[in-house]
Amino acid sequence: MKKGRVLVVDDERAIRRAVSRALASRGFLVDVAADGEEALGSVRTFDPDLMVLDLNLPELGGLEVCRRVRAWSAVPILVLSVREEEADKVAALDLGADDYLTKPFGVDELMARVRALLRR
Repeated sequence: MKKGRVLVVDDERAIRRAVSRALASRGFLVDVAADGEEALGSVRTFDPDLMVLDLNLPELGGLEVCRRVRAWSAVPILVLSVREEEADKVAALDLGADDYLTKPFGVDELMARVRALLRR
């Protein structure tokens, strides 16, 4: 039984793979994107119930992706980033992110945040 559709956006292949596997093993349908432009296209075509978004993306950064997606979609956005500064967290949340988790992260905490966002 599928629990929802999650788009994982990260330029690091290892992170995309780890997060995707964790989600898929828990019954989620997962799509991935490696950069901002690919992410924008996937939001439109995959129609996710949740997006897990890194901020450090090539070309089009995660903050800009967040801003653009929020302009036309209400999909919950969970930022997953190495950026630990309060200013980065505030900027992401102010641009429309619903939650923010820093790397490195625990898989159980990530899954709890995913479940919480999907309950809304």
